[in-house]
Amino acid sequence: MAQFEPLAEEFKKIGAQMVFVAAEKRQGVHKPGRFLARHPISYPFLLDEDRRVTKAYGLYHGMGLAAFRIAHPATLVIDRESRVRYVYRGDHQLDRAPLAEVLEAVRKLADRKMEY
Repeated sequence: MAQFEPLAEEFKKIGAQMVFVAAEKRQGVHKPGRFLARHPISYPFLLDEDRRVTKAYGLYHGMGLAAFRIAHPATLVIDRESRVRYVYRGDHQLDRAPLAEVLEAVRKLADRKMEY
């Protein structure tokens, strides 16, 4: 999540909205409220406590060698019609989307919007 903070202003200029979704309970292991108090971000942070969003996008990781009932780390670019235009699904908890790829996907979507 922190990796995207430097891009927040650029996303805003493009007309994109960033949202961070964490498949975690409010009082879960990582205590998201406490973390955000120490590391503020400039975009909405939503907790998927019942894993509904995580499951809907096929990101739920029921069990694995390094995971148990959590989400695969993922980055999605979704257009205004709720269509997924880019997905990066990490194989493990430290596997994150390359920022350049995400920015390119957002720019393509913005360019496509300009064509209409």
